[in-house]
Amino acid sequence: MKIREKGALYLEYCRFRKELNPKTISAYRIDLKQYFDFIGENGLDKKRIEEFITELHRKYKQKTVKRKIATIKAFYIYLEEEEFIADNPFRKIKVKFKETFTLPRIIPRKEIEILLNYMYSHPKGSGQYWLRDVAIVEMLFAVGARVYEVSNIRSECIDLNSGSIRIMGKGGKERYLQVVSSSVLDLLRKYYKANEAAIRQSGYFFINRNGNRYTEQSIRLMVKKYSRLAGIERNITPHMFRHSFATYLIEEGVDISCVQPILGHSSIKTTQIYIHVAAKMQAEILRSMHPRNKMELLGLVS
Repeated sequence: MKIREKGALYLEYCRFRKELNPKTISAYRIDLKQYFDFIGENGLDKKRIEEFITELHRKYKQKTVKRKIATIKAFYIYLEEEEFIADNPFRKIKVKFKETFTLPRIIPRKEIEILLNYMYSHPKGSGQYWLRDVAIVEMLFAVGARVYEVSNIRSECIDLNSGSIRIMGKGGKERYLQVVSSSVLDLLRKYYKANEAAIRQSGYFFINRNGNRYTEQSIRLMVKKYSRLAGIERNITPHMFRHSFATYLIEEGVDISCVQPILGHSSIKTTQIYIHVAAKMQAEILRSMHPRNKMELLGLVS
């Protein structure tokens, strides 16, 4: 069996056995195709694999390289477990990464307030779709979910009485989130009531005008549109609500070990980056607002 055929089997395994998100499988497919195009049928040639890794480092940033190599390594583990190969060449290849440390971009609280106030005071078009747009923005900030997680919420996965939401996250991992704001929950109920028939038929909670799932790209464009209309110059993306959600919780003193499962991070190291963001914001606040900085003192006597 050729290596591309084995790759197709692996993608089927990811889809039906591991039940991975379609977006994840699509990324795997792209990574594997790129690898197969380079490697040919030399899938067990250690030198050729190392040449591919070098080529990745030439073309991409470290974060992208790390993801692509992780895809290939997972593929070889699958080949080994399924006994397609007796020896995994990746076990003899050492890969090191020197990643740049980039803090997540967050939205200032005031701008979130401006955006929501604009959306509530300027209903656009049909009321039912305006309700959907406001409900999505409120949910992004209320529970810190990823945009594709919100887009893929099934109607049966949300309890409008208790506010409990069952989310399918990365790697098909399931977690439960809670909408605790009564006003946000009331908004979700109004949206559902206005679209109940179409939601039931679609199976998805957030739907477009054709009764289909409201896609991630549609959510991104919607957030961009309302941000512009609200007069916000910052380029706001749905994922920035997730970053803001985590940062502000930590700022309020919530323990990082409590934030980790809400975000669906498998490692607490991933969540720890928000501590750095909160610390940076604290320093900026003290720098601009601390009364000591406004005092006119004589200073040290020489």
